[in-house]
Order: sequence, then C-alpha cells, then structure tokens
Amino acid sequence: MKKYRIGNPPPQIDPGLAEKLASVELATIGHFRHRGFVHRSIAPIQEVHGTLVGTAVTVAIPATDSTLLHHVLSVVRPGDFLIVDRLGDDRHACLGGGVAFAARMAGAIGVVIDGPCTDPDEILETGLPVWCRGVSSITTRLNDLGGAINVPVSCGNVPVLPGDFVMADATGVLVIPADEAAEVAEEALTRQARAGRNRGRIEAGEKLGDLSGASRLVAAALEEKANG
Repeated sequence: MKKYRIGNPPPQIDPGLAEKLASVELATIGHFRHRGFVHRSIAPIQEVHGTLVGTAVTVAIPATDSTLLHHVLSVVRPGDFLIVDRLGDDRHACLGGGVAFAARMAGAIGVVIDGPCTDPDEILETGLPVWCRGVSSITTRLNDLGGAINVPVSCGNVPVLPGDFVMADATGVLVIPADEAAEVAEEALTRQARAGRNRGRIEAGEKLGDLSGASRLVAAALEEKANG
C-alpha cells in the first residue's frame, strides 16, 4: 500500500458560476437543499462578510502528521479552497500562523479543517479565512506518516471530491458537486430575488403570514377545529 496517494489537480470551477454563487447566502440554499452542509461545529475563526466560493482541493492527513499539508501548498492554485480531512483526529492542530501565511501566498480562497487550528491571532493577521473545530495548543509535526491529496475525503460528515464547489460564509460551509452547481445557483438566485420582493411588500404594509401562506394554514386548522 502506498504511503502517499497524490491525485491530479482538479479542473477549477467556472468563474461565472462562482460569481453567481458568491452573491448567495448559504441560508438561502438551506431553505431548499440539506445535502452538503458540513457539521456546524466547523465554524469560521474570523468575521466573514459575504460568501466565498472556490474549487475543492482535498488533503487527508493522519493524527500527528502534517507532511502532506505542507506539500499541498506547492500545488494549491489561486481560487482553490483547501479541504483538510483529519481522519478522525480532533486533538492536534495542523494549521497555524506559518502554514496559513503560506496558504494565503499560494492564493487559497480559504481552508476548511475537520479538526482544530492553532495560533488564531497569527492566522487572522494573514487574512486567510479558516473554518475549523476550534483551537488546540497541541500541534502536528512532519512525521512522514502518509496521507492523500486530491482524493475523495470526508469533512464535517460530508463527502468532498476534488473539483467540487465550496461555498463558505459566516454561517458555515457548503460543498456542491460540480455537476449540480448551476441548478443550485439558479434556484438560490430565484429565491433570493423573491425574498427581496417580499421585504418591499412588508414595508408597504402586508403581513409575513399572508405572504408566506402561514396565516392561511392556521386559519384552516382553526376552522376545522371549530367545525369538528
């Protein structure tokens, strides 16, 4: 069995489609799609304004070892979103200020870690957006234990393939298969536009329950009870 499995860099996502998705809040997509949202314990360590979108580049590293995390930063391209599968380890921080700086200089959109980070203040200084499971003072080292780059991984209970669309904002992270991204973007933009129209109607005096249909459902239930 190979100690290191290195897959080919995936095709980068369509810039036009990425721009559309960047105008959408993850919560808008959460109204009609539940698949692909990483566990909410993986959260941003910084303030996030807007939605970041990039191409999934995956790395899987075991326990105390960060050898491949250092190596993958030699192949990360501007526009890539680095997804780190810690293979079940939640004790050792694989990313700190130095690695974050290198990732930022490589052009990474951001990093999502299914585990903790360290040096949060230094990471914030680099400007690299990071989503992770909190912080830890115990760090990984170059132990040469093995791992994989650009293979299917798991992050926050979500399968991630190299080349998937990664969306991230203040509420969390969403992974969308590349062949589903256009459909998701179209539906999300439609719903977001509808929400904007509803705000205008509410400002004009209409009630949310009437617009959403909730008041009609309540009235029907009360009428049924009265007639029963």
